[in-house]
Amino acid sequence: MIVLSGADLVLPGGVQSRATLVIDGERVADVSSATASPASSTPLDGHIIVPGFIDVHVHGVEGIDALDGSDSTAAIARRLPKFGVTAFCPTTVACGPARLRDVLESVARLRGAIDAAARVLPAHLESNFINPDYRGAQPFECLRTPLDALGLRRRSGAAAKAGAEDFDAGDILAEIDRAGGAVGIVTLAPELDGALDLIRHLVAKGRRVSLGHSGADMEQGRAAIEAGATQATHLFNRMPPFGHREPGLVGAILSSERVAAEVICDGVHVHSEVVRMAVSTKGTARMMAITDGVAVAGMPEGSTALLGGRQIRVNKSAAYLEDGTLAGSVATMDRVFRFLVRDVGLSLVDAAHLCSTTPAAELSLTDLGTITKGAIADLVVLDRDFHVKQTYVAGRLVYNR
Repeated sequence: MIVLSGADLVLPGGVQSRATLVIDGERVADVSSATASPASSTPLDGHIIVPGFIDVHVHGVEGIDALDGSDSTAAIARRLPKFGVTAFCPTTVACGPARLRDVLESVARLRGAIDAAARVLPAHLESNFINPDYRGAQPFECLRTPLDALGLRRRSGAAAKAGAEDFDAGDILAEIDRAGGAVGIVTLAPELDGALDLIRHLVAKGRRVSLGHSGADMEQGRAAIEAGATQATHLFNRMPPFGHREPGLVGAILSSERVAAEVICDGVHVHSEVVRMAVSTKGTARMMAITDGVAVAGMPEGSTALLGGRQIRVNKSAAYLEDGTLAGSVATMDRVFRFLVRDVGLSLVDAAHLCSTTPAAELSLTDLGTITKGAIADLVVLDRDFHVKQTYVAGRLVYNR
């Protein structure tokens, strides 16, 4: 039994000051306003305890990318608890079927294992089925058309002329289907030929479809939501800007209760005021804070690493390809939490909803993402500057600063 005493607890309904939290095994046994005796507890006066952070969109951290090899997922999982992450979706950029299979097999092996590491959740694929004009740092040569994936035609002539890698869209879909529970989220562009049929196929297989890297208009976005899409990938980024006459995909996302939207909270990808307006519009129950962290996340200015095999570099608080293309965030989830509280102006409770509670609810992670009696004890102890002091996964101390 572990007793944490004196910290402020961020509970679903508010903050309980100078409280005591009791962990018995892997669960929270009690939450009390009483202060435990120092002899029987870990004193945490001046600290804050929040639910463990859940990052549904993270490519890598501290020099490791999800596509670096079969050991990369485990290596990322070991590094994330120092940033308060207790569960994460390993996220890939578009790639060939062999590399995709390698990642998904490692995810399948690591599902449910807790060994001084963050929980490995089903993968998030920023898939091959995105709009080339909104690909950002995604490799053009790996992009395919949903219509081809469903076997309605063979590889497009455009892809072949571009010198695309030697695989079909159907090869990618076969890997996704074969992976079973190792795939959780698939990002795609709904305006592409065959996209609505692909959405229905993925949803029928138990996947969560996320709309992104897309030039869709509002009607195309709404059609995708009707087809079963329930998530939006990094809202505002790699999609047309919102307009009062042409709301576009952003408008479809903001106006739909069915869709939970990711937003990159690094202060670079989306302005703090825009984050605040999006949260105000959709509510904390329909927004998820993400890092979109890549392999240079957590590394200093000028550091380099790989994203899907291509070099990226830290420059001006973000990651860039060598040609200057913005290639993801260098933020970590502790930074995201600080940004939401200090820059966006959210309460501790609302920030915890975006970083923990809503991701857990959207991914159907029972008893995670909240501090309540009986919940699984995935917890983060923060100091008053919102830096991580301790991280617990299933009641086990996996990081201690």
